[in-house]
Amino acid sequence: MSFSVLNTARRGAVFVVTLASPPVNALSRALIKDLHAAMDMVEADKTIRVLHLRSEQKAFCAGADLAEMRENLANPDLVDAQIAFVRDLQNVLKRIETLALATVAEVGGAAMGGGLELALACDFRMAANEAKLALPEVNLGLIPGAGGTQRLTRLCGPAIAKRLILGAEILDGQSAEAMGIVHWSAPRAELADKAATLADRLATLPRAAVAASKSCIEASLDPSRDGYEEELTATRNLLLHEPETRHRVEAFLSK
Repeated sequence: MSFSVLNTARRGAVFVVTLASPPVNALSRALIKDLHAAMDMVEADKTIRVLHLRSEQKAFCAGADLAEMRENLANPDLVDAQIAFVRDLQNVLKRIETLALATVAEVGGAAMGGGLELALACDFRMAANEAKLALPEVNLGLIPGAGGTQRLTRLCGPAIAKRLILGAEILDGQSAEAMGIVHWSAPRAELADKAATLADRLATLPRAAVAASKSCIEASLDPSRDGYEEELTATRNLLLHEPETRHRVEAFLSK
């Protein structure tokens, strides 16, 4: 499959998606289309255990494509075109968030607005100390509408979400780690190796168990779901229907 503004590669069971839309990987229609196509590939290939999302540019993703946004907002009659664009962005981020495998965002540079929302859709985030992370949309009289108000609040609580969103505060990687927005920070020169090491370690874990764990964690956030019962159902399914689970359990018990 050909892509116009991203590259893909396999590293064992890790599927690496590299944003490649200079100069700042703006979230254009083309980039969202390519992300959907990459998710099609990941969802179809059950041998993939980890999605590793990164950038070949200095920025990770600097947010909306300003030229396309200017076009959509040229007159009030086109506002719905901008809403449709943001809805499509929401949709692809939801696909990333709900993948039945582990996902890693390697944030080597600026992750602003929709760029940070893209990283927030991943299970794990590792940022360069020098990176800049923010949801600055209120500066334009807007909101982070591609899931930022929801995911950041669930991740860090309303106090941190209000600090960043209402205050349009820009954080470096270390500050983002201290607030729990990213899991780890590291000097930019070390980031790629550390992120690859993390992704490779995650790729040694059984995909089915990771997927079931993700689902049960999500159940804890949904009052309509019985997370405890889902844990039991998932455990039963893993023991009965996943040979890798049986093999690992039997090897552990035989020690």
